[in-house]
Amino acid sequence: MTGPTSAVAALREPSAPRSSWWRYGEARLDPRRNSLNILRLVFALMVLVAHGWYMAGEGVGLHIANENLGGWAVFGFFAISGYLITGSRFSKPLGEYLVHRVARIFPAFIVCLVVTAFVFAPVAYLRVHGTLDGLMTTPTTPLNYVIGNATLRMFAFDVAGTPGNVPYPAAWNGSLWTLYYEFLCYVVVAVLGSISVFRRSIWGIATAFVASVAFQVALPVLSPYLQNNGDVGFMAKLLPVFLAGGLMHSLRHRVPLTWPGAVVALSISMLLISQHNRTGPQLSAPLVTYVILWVGAVLPSPELLRRHDISYGIYIYAFPVQQLLAMAGAYRWGLIAYDVAAAIATVPFAAASWLLVERPVMRRARRSTSHRAQVPTREIEHSSVDAGSARVEQVGQRAGEAVA
Repeated sequence: MTGPTSAVAALREPSAPRSSWWRYGEARLDPRRNSLNILRLVFALMVLVAHGWYMAGEGVGLHIANENLGGWAVFGFFAISGYLITGSRFSKPLGEYLVHRVARIFPAFIVCLVVTAFVFAPVAYLRVHGTLDGLMTTPTTPLNYVIGNATLRMFAFDVAGTPGNVPYPAAWNGSLWTLYYEFLCYVVVAVLGSISVFRRSIWGIATAFVASVAFQVALPVLSPYLQNNGDVGFMAKLLPVFLAGGLMHSLRHRVPLTWPGAVVALSISMLLISQHNRTGPQLSAPLVTYVILWVGAVLPSPELLRRHDISYGIYIYAFPVQQLLAMAGAYRWGLIAYDVAAAIATVPFAAASWLLVERPVMRRARRSTSHRAQVPTREIEHSSVDAGSARVEQVGQRAGEAVA
């Protein structure tokens, strides 16, 4: 058994010689010191900007290969989550994994629903009607909004008809719907992680990824037999991206992150996406994930952003904040000013979500499961890595786990 220092070295050193030509310009994604939080924050702001066009009444905004800016940001979220969450599942018992996943996504989500229903909506209702009379007797009361959406599956979008008198009325949050499919991806990985072949070999996760892409490719033919189910369509679209992140996690010791590799991966991705608008994002998902991870490895990140991840809060609060600003007429300032104002106004809510809800709940969840957790002594790719190095990576995964 080696000591902690040599264990860390064993974890971070790839198995191939450092002088190999294909490792030219290699950057290592340190599990504890990377810029994935910055990238998630960028993706959250991209969603804000994408929604800004609709909420300011300025059309549908920028589209690339039939996908708007927010859609590409969601792909980025799912790729990073797939990478981190697969690592979490393969290094934790099922029960601990599920506790952590529920703790990470549900509490902040529920609080956001409550704040929207019982703070934002009454303000909007009062502004429109001049009174709160009738707020609690409409078909979509604040309580109905919270209870109806509490399972992550979004059924209600307005509260008592609010928001009103805005370019995009009767919808308080157009971002939360993706969380349902994100959690379904967590469940898929939970199941895969319970099958030994997926933990022992990269071929398991690779097969799952290929199968998910094949399903997306075949969906136009299969859809009539599935009654054109929307949930199936969204999962077919998003699951391959999530599994691509998982595949890249399984390959992290075998495929070096280099700038030539990132250039090639980006070029091939752009070609695939330009030639296959509907399936390009799924076909190119491992390559796009590679580029994201390379950027996460080389981009400098302030310590503050490494320690505090407000991207989830930005993602879940931006839309209702944008609606409140729209009710105040901020969309008339021009699209750029409106987006900047929305971003600034959302930060306090996101920071409060992180400091008061997300981080405390996650810490409590880790403490509650720590007495049952067992330190993994083997990785699916590095069977020779000792328990010390496995623990180092597990700590890094815990530091980076977060959702879109």
